[in-house]
Amino acid sequence: MTTPSIIIIGAGFGGLGMALELRRAGLDTFTILERAEDLGGVWRENTYPGAACDVPSPLYSWSYEPKSDWPRRFSEQRDIHAYMRGVAAKHGLERFIRFGTEVTDAEFDERTGQWTIGTADGSRLTADILVPAVGQLSRPALPDIPGIDTFAGPAFHSAEWNHEVDLTGTRVACIGTGASAVQYIPRIQPKVAQLTLFQRSAAWVLPKADVEYNAVHHALFKHVPPSRLAERFAIWSFFEVMALALTDIPAVKTPVIALADRHRAAQVPDAELRAKLTPDYAAGCKRGLFSNEYFPALTQPNVTVETTAIEAITPTGIRTADGVQHEVDVIIYGTGFKGTEFLAPMNIYGLGGRKLSDVWGDMGARAYLGLSVPYFPNLFMMYGPNTNVGSGSIIYMLESQARYIRQVVQHLTTRPGHYLAARAATEQRWDDWLQKRLKSTPWNFCFSWYRNAAGRITNNWPGATLLYRWKTRTFDAADYDETQAPATVPLPSALSPVSASRQ
Repeated sequence: MTTPSIIIIGAGFGGLGMALELRRAGLDTFTILERAEDLGGVWRENTYPGAACDVPSPLYSWSYEPKSDWPRRFSEQRDIHAYMRGVAAKHGLERFIRFGTEVTDAEFDERTGQWTIGTADGSRLTADILVPAVGQLSRPALPDIPGIDTFAGPAFHSAEWNHEVDLTGTRVACIGTGASAVQYIPRIQPKVAQLTLFQRSAAWVLPKADVEYNAVHHALFKHVPPSRLAERFAIWSFFEVMALALTDIPAVKTPVIALADRHRAAQVPDAELRAKLTPDYAAGCKRGLFSNEYFPALTQPNVTVETTAIEAITPTGIRTADGVQHEVDVIIYGTGFKGTEFLAPMNIYGLGGRKLSDVWGDMGARAYLGLSVPYFPNLFMMYGPNTNVGSGSIIYMLESQARYIRQVVQHLTTRPGHYLAARAATEQRWDDWLQKRLKSTPWNFCFSWYRNAAGRITNNWPGATLLYRWKTRTFDAADYDETQAPATVPLPSALSPVSASRQ
């Protein structure tokens, strides 16, 4: 038996998780292509002040690589990045990674049953299986505001934080109120002269049950593993209940909404400001945020929350629709990512030269189990369409995907020269089931990065993570069209290669 060659694109949690799953199964015929000079994905890129995960670390970590000495329950960027580096070093993954290698395109060859992958430096690589693991939150999005290129001062996206800009004593404009802004605003507020938060919509913010782990915690988690597992299970269970509130048991949202309202009321005593910070859309429509510092920062004398729409950006500041010119020294964009543009800007070509972006078209990305697209053989995505979590840990989802893809690799190991693509009918049944469940979710009732321009929810998984684990528990070859590449068909024993070529 020959293990298929595999190229994994990206060395974030998805790509590393796929590599770890293969290594754990004794498979090492893979290469990871990483465009940067270090691993880590979003945890390498996002270095803004206060950058942290909003899922507790006991759950936001690989189940088979627990860490007993996290510094706190909700760990910050540097600790998560260090964890990823440590696990990669432990399993010797660095030797499988080609850093500084950006993939530009990939084309499937029906004759050989292989993918040819092109890189920015002009190299061409081949592999039997292609696993894009580029994530959904890797490409920063800037707002479409007139004059955005005219501002004379420093301006940057939170995911591309300019640490050379000293914010001390400056007038700062923050555009956006998502998960990043909730974290960096409390960190920069004490040092700036004036902070103006331009808010399009208020966020649902819950209290953050954070704790600093001390030596006693670390010793307990290390020497009494059931204590660590109990905390992980408790955290997982909480998020599973929250996921059910979004999809299956809406009544669960009632106490959560009450908790958010009490949190806001307790931290924002001014009625006018509190009204501005009260969401006007259904709870759960956008990802709920956790913070004990965000509201208090916004109540400080040097902070203004501006809810009037932005009309334009000028060389010296921001002009709102009421004609007011807000003079600022620095603009920070906390405006999220191009989450619905799956696999962009890479060009992917499947059977018959089909281009993946054209196949998806205006309606957006879709894939069987979020993994496989009809007519694109041996292409299996990590963190693909409809596998983002509205509540829970994406690493739990990634582990489910990696286990499934590992089963595919093992199947193809026994079928050399064969390739698989999800059956169109199978994918359609899957999408019909997804869309039926998605109709009843709150994600339909506001605009967010979960939905594309056509209004289709392309990102989120409509259910608990346990349901996805169940759906992906076993690879079933009957869900796929399986073909043997012509160039790999064995020659009849009576014919030599030379005589065969003359037939």
